[in-house]
Amino acid sequence: MGTPELHAKDSAESDDIVLRLNGISKRFGSLVANDSIDLALGRGEVLALLGENGAGKTTLMNILFGHYVADAGTIEVLGEPLPGGSPNAAIEVGVGMVHQHFTLADNLTVLDNIVLGTMPLWAPWLNRAKARQKLLDVSTRSGLAVEPDRPVRELSVGERQRVEILKALYRGAKILILDEPTAVLTPQETDRLFDTIGDLVSGGMSVIFISHKLKEVMSVSDRVVVLRQGRVVADQPTRSMSREELAHLMVGRDIPKPKHVRLDPGEVVLELEDVDVVDGEGKTVLDGASLDIRCHEILGLAGVSGNGQHHLFQVVAGLSNPHRGVLRVSGERLNRANPGMLVQRDIARIPEDRFSTGLVADMAVWENLVLERYRSAAFQRASFLKRRETLEYASRIISQFDIRCPSPTATTRFLSGGNMQKLILGRTLSREPGLIIANQPTRGLDVGAVSFVHDRLLAARDRGAGILLISEDLDELFELSDRLLVMYGGRVSRPIDREDADARKIGLMMAGQFGRDDHAV
Repeated sequence: MGTPELHAKDSAESDDIVLRLNGISKRFGSLVANDSIDLALGRGEVLALLGENGAGKTTLMNILFGHYVADAGTIEVLGEPLPGGSPNAAIEVGVGMVHQHFTLADNLTVLDNIVLGTMPLWAPWLNRAKARQKLLDVSTRSGLAVEPDRPVRELSVGERQRVEILKALYRGAKILILDEPTAVLTPQETDRLFDTIGDLVSGGMSVIFISHKLKEVMSVSDRVVVLRQGRVVADQPTRSMSREELAHLMVGRDIPKPKHVRLDPGEVVLELEDVDVVDGEGKTVLDGASLDIRCHEILGLAGVSGNGQHHLFQVVAGLSNPHRGVLRVSGERLNRANPGMLVQRDIARIPEDRFSTGLVADMAVWENLVLERYRSAAFQRASFLKRRETLEYASRIISQFDIRCPSPTATTRFLSGGNMQKLILGRTLSREPGLIIANQPTRGLDVGAVSFVHDRLLAARDRGAGILLISEDLDELFELSDRLLVMYGGRVSRPIDREDADARKIGLMMAGQFGRDDHAV
């Protein structure tokens, strides 16, 4: 589905510069994240900032927003110097940022998170009705639905990202930094968001747009800046570039498309039959879900985040048990599944939230890589870890999956989001599992890493694995899936063969517009 094109003058043609970064450098130990970066942003311009994972994009934006202090260089906003290390100073001059990793308080409501820092939360003069109405107005204009009084701890990953976007829009930023803002949106919602960006840009707002979706970059941006290994390697008007050229600039090579060849499916390796899940408040969050996955098959599951995919993943990953219905693995009914049981049964899991549930951030990279296998004879002798063997194994996976880190002993929390994801994928796919439950496996990865992951998933399918691919990226689902399902409101649709799937119809189903024959029996 196409996205609306936004037209604004190239910053090179305008003297009205709202942001200048001059000679920005930043090191983390021996790792050079930013190396003398110069960047300018014009009023009413959409600048796409591209680069492979670990290229320095997020570090540069964290310096701009005051989370990091640059080792060298200066920043000017509207002609005035911006002091480093102060997010409040950035907000006061009109810089808003939607972070790749969320910065919300779990114990507060959506409304309280959005107004946090703009007015006292519990003071008697707090005009909550006015704040709520303003939030609802912003929500309506952007097409991003929220429940203002819902606690953030109850929100899915996708819903939290929507709140982050609304938080920046609510504060009326003059310069808006969007880091992967469409990762959890339907095509229709993406179109509405781009319409909103177009309206804001027409009113004079400037936008820095960070995305790995090159189709969106080509459509929404006026100019593209590409980083590679912390340096600027290209700064060009978008209209002068092609998607293939941008991909090549990002990773330094051509990116082949995945080769999907339809195979005859084998025996059923995973089956859900009429499964219900009820949350702690008694609400049915998974309603009569039925599906089956066979060997040599990728079953794609589409849906806007918050419609039951999280709860379905919890069931098939052994993290929760159904209130009603049946879970079978290779024909055997599992009444009380747990993660350890599933790992022993050769089932691999890729969770959607890599930071809080996929990894232990304060452990070393090598520890996370052996986390599910550390009790095996390959890594343990007489209850002691074989350190040499574990480090050698970790080094091999780091190399095979191109995980950018100083060493296997580096602390995991200091990796970029994309490299954290590659760490999980290396731990998961290197075992050659027979069943893979993959929830958003390429979210936040660059085009080269996405191609690598797609090739690995297809190779696993060709080898005989059955794969459940939960994704909000329709392009990914159409490229990899043999059959497609859509989730909405906790219900699962009938399966749709790849050849019969239509992007527009799938997008409408993701928004709840089901036809008479779309619901599962």
